[in-house]
Amino acid sequence: MKSEYKIITNIIEKNTRVLDVGCDDGTLMEFLKKNKNVDIRGIEISKEKVQTCISKGLTVIEGNAEIDLKQFPNNSFDYVVLGQTLQAFINPEIVIKELLRVGKKAIVTIPNFGHWKVRLNLLIKGTMPITKSLPNDWYNTPNIHMCTIKDFVKFSKIIDFKIFKSLALVNKNVSNINNSNLFFKNLFAELGIFLIEKKNEN
Repeated sequence: MKSEYKIITNIIEKNTRVLDVGCDDGTLMEFLKKNKNVDIRGIEISKEKVQTCISKGLTVIEGNAEIDLKQFPNNSFDYVVLGQTLQAFINPEIVIKELLRVGKKAIVTIPNFGHWKVRLNLLIKGTMPITKSLPNDWYNTPNIHMCTIKDFVKFSKIIDFKIFKSLALVNKNVSNINNSNLFFKNLFAELGIFLIEKKNEN
């Protein structure tokens, strides 16, 4: 079980409605269903992975979040989860706005392109880095928007959403991100995990 999934599970309250966007093979959905007794649905772009989820008895539809989140009514879910997918969308701004329209809160995780190994690789080798959280070569990566933890915090101010909780994952260790440690978390964290909500929510 990925450390990321355990952190997401800790954030989500029991007996809530959850949508997993880009749910992959349904591992997180199964874990949440079992451990938090949530009413969970998924949306996944890969036909094969949708079939895998359905074979596990999960409720998943095939679709692209950039287009197909429109079919869900406002505030249909308590939480919408988007795991390590934001950087692969053509228009991340639309996706974030849709997450916060469909869900009361959203949990967004991003691989941190500001990690020191990424910076060092680019500086010394002069090539796009390959790391544990960024395993693809530049020509076959799904990532089209290189985003750091610092970028995401700045993004929240630009498109005006509230970051309710910010967490950094380093070697399975989780810690809080705040204004005073943002520089160091941006340098050392492999993954950023953010609980976000609309600005007008209390």
